[in-house]
Amino acid sequence: MTTPHPDTASGTAVTPAALPSILLVGSGKMGGAMLEGWLAQGLAPSVIVDRHRDTLPAPHRIVRAIEDVPADFTPDVIVLAVKPQKADPALHSLAARFPAATLLSVMAGRSIASLKAVYGAGTGVVIVRAMPNTPSLLGAGMSGLYAPPEATPEHKRHCESLLRAVGETVWVDAEGLIDSVTGISGSGPAYVFLLAELLTKAGVEQGLPEDTARILARETIYGAGRMLHTLPTDAAELRRNVTSPGGTTAAALAVLMADDAWPATTSAAVAAAVTRAKELSG
Repeated sequence: MTTPHPDTASGTAVTPAALPSILLVGSGKMGGAMLEGWLAQGLAPSVIVDRHRDTLPAPHRIVRAIEDVPADFTPDVIVLAVKPQKADPALHSLAARFPAATLLSVMAGRSIASLKAVYGAGTGVVIVRAMPNTPSLLGAGMSGLYAPPEATPEHKRHCESLLRAVGETVWVDAEGLIDSVTGISGSGPAYVFLLAELLTKAGVEQGLPEDTARILARETIYGAGRMLHTLPTDAAELRRNVTSPGGTTAAALAVLMADDAWPATTSAAVAAAVTRAKELSG
């Protein structure tokens, strides 16, 4: 089930009725991108655990460790955005302070079972998993979510409201599919950035100045992405619409669509990402 969201490409945005308060643990590339989006959308007073950031607009607060979270603060949602390999110490500290909590994990790989095993038996924690991506920084993110059977509509609403504030959302029916989401949209921006790099390089090889090749590559990807976002037309049909028989695009696609080119390498690349996510599941 896909949740509708405003057309971020057009600049039209609808501020959610209320974003829940959060305790954000981990504000690196992904956590930081989401935080900037949430701050722009009117986040309820929240606390961020960050050893490097020095300032945060009021009424939000920064602390250096979970143990430093003010005693009078109880978040609606704890957002865990640390690296999977570094999650366990944070989980121990959170369990000691917030034994009954809504925990939104945006880590790749780590399963709900593995996280609950560290949080501790007998706690009232409810864990929802999500896989966002870095375009959340611009309100153009894409997030997949999974909620276990014990999650209530309120748990799901709080978590979804945070991710809808920074992009689009889709719920999956099985936790294992979060790994598939990771391979497509979680890691996907890097694939697009690589395409921009390679197009720029190819342009230079064909005699274009590097600055010219770079802007041609970037703006072409932006325009094509906006068409995909805005138009209801299937991607395959959009491709066919710009491919004249015997033309330049057809010549290029004959190379890219060879059996051992994009069809094989794209599937292999996504499979590698999914496999690595499963290896991190713990």
